[in-house]
Amino acid sequence: MTDFVSIAFALVVAVGGILGYVRKGSTMSLGAGLVFGGLMGVGAYQTSVNPNNYMLSLATSGVLTAVMGSRFINSGKFMPAGLVAGLSLLMVARFGYRAISN
Repeated sequence: MTDFVSIAFALVVAVGGILGYVRKGSTMSLGAGLVFGGLMGVGAYQTSVNPNNYMLSLATSGVLTAVMGSRFINSGKFMPAGLVAGLSLLMVARFGYRAISN
């Protein structure tokens, strides 16, 4: 079964990095968005093929939660750090639940 939720999250992360570059000229946003979006894309493929193969997605979401959560706490700005941290935390909960259920 195709993991549309993870695919959508991967696209949000990648497009967010591209928008950060286009709007602010941030090469760091571009690089991080493409790397983490790409990792989530691979993870989405893995969970689409085998729902129990969630470790890459869980790890990537965990790192994004920590990094973007820290940026949100330091800046207090919801966009983009708070949004990505919140979505990442939801993905951690989703895959964490899957890990506990197995």
